[in-house]
Amino acid sequence: MNGGEIIAQVLLNHGVKFLFTLCGGHISPIFVGAEKAGIRVIDTRHEATAVFAADAVGRLTGIPGVVAVTAGPGLTNTITAIKNAQMAQSPVILLGGAAATLLKGRGALQDIDQISIIKPIVKWAVSIKKVKDIGPTMEKAFRIAAEGVPGPVFIECPIDTLYPEAMVREWYGAKSKSGNPSLKDKALQWYIERHAKKLFEDNDKTIFNSHPAKPKFQLHSDSQLAKAASLIQKAKRPLMILGSGAMLQPELAGQLAIAIDQIGIPVFLSGMGRGLLGSSGRLHVRHKRKEAIKEADLIILAGVPNDFRLDYGSHIGSRKFISINRSKSELFLNKKPTLAVQADPCSFLVALSDHLKINSQEWLDTLRKRDSMRDQEIGKQSEENINGLNPLKLLCELEHLLPEKAVLVADGGDFVATASYTLKARQPLSWLDPGAYGTLGVGAGFAIAAALVYPDRPVWILYGDGSAGYSLMEFDTFQRHGLAITALIGNDAFWMQIARDQVEFLGSDCAVTLDASDYEKIPLSFGVEGQKTGSLEAYVSAVKQAITSNQHGKSYLINAIIGKTDFRNGSISV
Repeated sequence: MNGGEIIAQVLLNHGVKFLFTLCGGHISPIFVGAEKAGIRVIDTRHEATAVFAADAVGRLTGIPGVVAVTAGPGLTNTITAIKNAQMAQSPVILLGGAAATLLKGRGALQDIDQISIIKPIVKWAVSIKKVKDIGPTMEKAFRIAAEGVPGPVFIECPIDTLYPEAMVREWYGAKSKSGNPSLKDKALQWYIERHAKKLFEDNDKTIFNSHPAKPKFQLHSDSQLAKAASLIQKAKRPLMILGSGAMLQPELAGQLAIAIDQIGIPVFLSGMGRGLLGSSGRLHVRHKRKEAIKEADLIILAGVPNDFRLDYGSHIGSRKFISINRSKSELFLNKKPTLAVQADPCSFLVALSDHLKINSQEWLDTLRKRDSMRDQEIGKQSEENINGLNPLKLLCELEHLLPEKAVLVADGGDFVATASYTLKARQPLSWLDPGAYGTLGVGAGFAIAAALVYPDRPVWILYGDGSAGYSLMEFDTFQRHGLAITALIGNDAFWMQIARDQVEFLGSDCAVTLDASDYEKIPLSFGVEGQKTGSLEAYVSAVKQAITSNQHGKSYLINAIIGKTDFRNGSISV
């Protein structure tokens, strides 16, 4: 087996179904080997898209997403996406090509110090030195990526560790041949042959682990469960905030939803937690979180740090709070909890449900009444006439039209944030957003992953017209790989998230204006239909057409020309 085939076999043994890549000569044996092994290879139009797709696969399945990129610029093109995966605690294995071991540091094509660049933003970075090390290194990578706090790892794969031995030896021989060898030439030949011998020694003795162990993480104690139960039982208005850190065991999402319902505490869901209780879970509260926190007498943070989203802990103030998080740094970020539990939030809450069942109906009724009032306010605002489609009206209409199994991918600023107030995630693991890093450009990659993991569910990307510019080219990828993905662009010809503050505080729209461009024409180049809509009737028709196209396995793009509202004035942008 060559190095690429060894990698493919390890991927297969770990349950990897998809390999994401953008081709390059350095890494060809990896994706060719994967294809031969029956792993579906998805080649994208940008390395960042490939990483975003691997990130989302890791989030949705718990199995590390795997991506292979070529050396040099192939690797550096992944940096933003890899950092996003790190901050989102997504298990990802990044395989990067590199110059031949014999030529490293000698000015070979795309030969740079990749380890130094990537090491600060991954859990582990390593360079393969011998072919026999590929198997054990891959096994270790899967363990590190998924254990504890999940995250990305990087394996540098020099080109001569991947191609067949005979071919590599032929390359080496060609580099060392001389018509009339001198003593220096003979010494060079001896050095090259010795290097090749070490490179390939025992490469036929790779032992594959066909039954990989489940990833390990720190477990809670019985005393922590008892303390948490005691604090909650004494509280009159307990409130839970559940985020992505509670969804690191996606296969247990159903059990987690049951556990939360049994515990009986009102809950705000964020990040990957959206949709956990369905579109109308009895304990799910959606609006006025800051006000609810101020009225609560105990907060439970499940996989949520006290970062900017909770105003660095000032929302909680002096209230008692329990924090459950795999990450020690996030557990104590900005504020010391009354009870700190460094453990998996999902496992903790499932166990807690066996010890605790409370009735918080009166408190819940207060919160749900406020929810209803806020929904009515949004409904009224959606009826306001503005110049262009009212984005609230557009999104409220979409809420009524979206299929129950829809998966929503959020990629944008102002328009997507508005959508979070109006659109309800239908099921667990049916909402994908970048996470705390706030990265634009995740849309296509996340959608590709969702369409692959859930081939029977419609996938919708919610784009701002700014963020759409990062990945519309990937409609080519959708079409080539037969993925049915619908994109909705809220087109206000503005980088509105930034413009709100900039225009008000600095009095200038410099660098934040766009054109109401015909984005729907871009997918046409790849055989994908789309429509530009400027009226509500045309928009509703386009949504219905998109749903029909999706049902027939076709992608679609809706370019909705929307107007500007003051709905999110004062929202955070920095």
